[in-house]
Amino acid sequence: MWAQVPADTRQAVVVYGEGRNSPDSLVVLYEKRGPTWLRTASWPAHNGRLGWTEDHRIDDEHSPVGVFTLTDAGGTLADPGSRLRYWYDDHAYAVMLPEGQAHAHDFDYVVAIDYNRLKGAPPFDWNRPDGVEEGGGIWLHVDHGGGTSACVTIPESGMKTLLRTLNPALHPVVVMGDRAHLMS
Repeated sequence: MWAQVPADTRQAVVVYGEGRNSPDSLVVLYEKRGPTWLRTASWPAHNGRLGWTEDHRIDDEHSPVGVFTLTDAGGTLADPGSRLRYWYDDHAYAVMLPEGQAHAHDFDYVVAIDYNRLKGAPPFDWNRPDGVEEGGGIWLHVDHGGGTSACVTIPESGMKTLLRTLNPALHPVVVMGDRAHLMS
C-alpha cells in the first residue's frame, strides 16, 4: 500500500490491524526525512469492532482499508495546538456520542480521515460525496478501550501528539488496514 502514498507526503500515520477480523491495532507515526521514513511515535489502538474491509458500508462496524489524506481536526475541547485546521464545538461532536460514561471523552480530540467527506469541512459535517451508503464520519479519536463503529482510536496523549505534529505542509496521510493488507 505504500505505492498509494502520494509522492509529496512527508508524514504517515500507519494503522497496523492485528488481523482482518480484529478490533486491535497499533498506530505508528512516520516522518520522511530525505529518502528515509523514520518511526517517531506509536500507540496501542482500536479499529472497527469487526475488523477491516475493502468495501466499507455505513454501520458495518469495519474500518476501511486504504490510504487517506488528513486535512481537518477538531473536538469537544479547545485546540491543544493543532497544526491542522481545528474545529472546536462542544455540542456538534457530543450529540454523536453513544450513550454511557465509557464514551464521554471519545471526541475530545479528533482528526478526520478523508474517507467519503469534504476536505476543508468540519469533521462533524455529514456531507458524503460518494453517497450515504458508503459510510463516512471516520476519525482518529480518543480511545475508550474497545472496538469502534469504523474509527481508529488511540490514547489521549497520542491524539495531542498527532494534533501538534501533523502538518498540512507535509501532506499527511493515514495508511490503514490489517497487517496482511499492509504487507502485500
